[in-house]
Amino acid sequence: MSFPPRPTALLCALVATAALLPSATATAARPTASLTFGACPDSVPRPPAPDRVECGRLTVPLDWQHPSGPRIEIAVSRVAASGTPGERRGVLLVNPGGPGGSGLPYAVTKRAKLPASVRRSYDVIGFDPRGVGRSTPVDCGPMGGLFTAPGADPVPATPRAERTYLTSLRRLADDCATGAGTDVLPYLSTEQTAHDMDAIRTALGEPRTNFLGVSYGSYLGAAYAARFPHRVGRMVLDSVVGPWDWYAFDVVQSRALLRARDTFFAWTAAHAERFGLGDGTDAVRRSYLRVRQGLAARPVNGFGPAEFDRAVYRALGRTERWTGLADGLRTYLTDGSPDGLRPASAFDSPEARNYEAANRIVKCADGPGPTPREILADIRRTRRLDPQPVLTGMEAPACAYWHHRPDRRTPLGSPAAPPVLLVASAHDPVTPVEGARRLREVLPGSRLVVLEDDYSHGVFASRGNMCVDGAVGAYLVDGVVPRGDVRCAGPGLPSA
Repeated sequence: MSFPPRPTALLCALVATAALLPSATATAARPTASLTFGACPDSVPRPPAPDRVECGRLTVPLDWQHPSGPRIEIAVSRVAASGTPGERRGVLLVNPGGPGGSGLPYAVTKRAKLPASVRRSYDVIGFDPRGVGRSTPVDCGPMGGLFTAPGADPVPATPRAERTYLTSLRRLADDCATGAGTDVLPYLSTEQTAHDMDAIRTALGEPRTNFLGVSYGSYLGAAYAARFPHRVGRMVLDSVVGPWDWYAFDVVQSRALLRARDTFFAWTAAHAERFGLGDGTDAVRRSYLRVRQGLAARPVNGFGPAEFDRAVYRALGRTERWTGLADGLRTYLTDGSPDGLRPASAFDSPEARNYEAANRIVKCADGPGPTPREILADIRRTRRLDPQPVLTGMEAPACAYWHHRPDRRTPLGSPAAPPVLLVASAHDPVTPVEGARRLREVLPGSRLVVLEDDYSHGVFASRGNMCVDGAVGAYLVDGVVPRGDVRCAGPGLPSA
């Protein structure tokens, strides 16, 4: 079964006209859960032979509380287990994070990194969550100027800049209401996606959902456990988002990024001969600020302070990117070129723009947003810790002006769920380890696997750590729940 071209119409128009679903109407009966697999779109990579990937679509209600109403489609991919029938343990749904990450290709790319025993045991199932990729993608248009290059300085330092910042948030919310449609915004939530996951389970004829969720995927897994605790099989939540509301999480992350950046400054100073940014931490910090201040005063080819902060945010999340960041800082100071800092692509593709739109829409559908007063107070508190923070991950502030105001937070976790394995890096700045400890409180019986002396985001089948991969692999394949928490020796800081 092949996919039609990626839809470009707005989600509200797709639902209203059922352009992709000729049989769907506002009064249609509850859809029968069926899923037929065939060919995948070209955007999904092919695994090495003899493995193969296949794709299909599943029709689900836009609103699971009203299953006879409008329907949307969820794009699903599958790579079958490579072992014998006796080795098979079922299906393993996977989610790469976000909100906004496309899971359709992830069934192939993540599976390639899984231990061989897991690949032999599970059909790996990827899917694009509603609003993402090929699952009726959302569009927020210009998103309040987010895609303008160079972008406005994302760290407001004066009362006037604070007013401009709040105005940009309001414009972003307005653009999403126009692009996605106010009648659709409430239904692009994590809780609705959890229902979609269970529909995938039903369509595949499986009694349990086994799940591997990374970053936002951990939040999605916890939401599934809250709604369907008795259908949870073996669940691994890696790089865990804690059970905070999204705005509180964004604030926690912004503080963790300050700690990670200080570590980066010290690491760079320890390799002063290699990078030439200064002989001490303070000297490296001054070099860093010279780069940012220079780009703020005079952007180069569309690369200004907003683009710089995004590059720093991306680099801090994985230590293997630190060398590139340090080299990029030196190159700018040497010849004025930011090319060494510029990511391969920022907002240059429809997929990247869809990611940013889905990210805000999902976060704002998952619970009440902050007030403008709270936003400014938290930015001022963060700036008291460091006058030049990295606020790129502050995405939920737009919810202050959202056109749909949820009256409750997405429920997470359940004491009725079986033991879950939580995996974390000890110094992950994107999803700090405290989130895993907090989530464990609402998932009784769960165990925590921590990669000590590690500073990166994404651990299982990502960092190449035999201790982590062994513990998680034994849990997935044989159901071995560790007697207690597991602490694995990490790699430490990278060499220059």
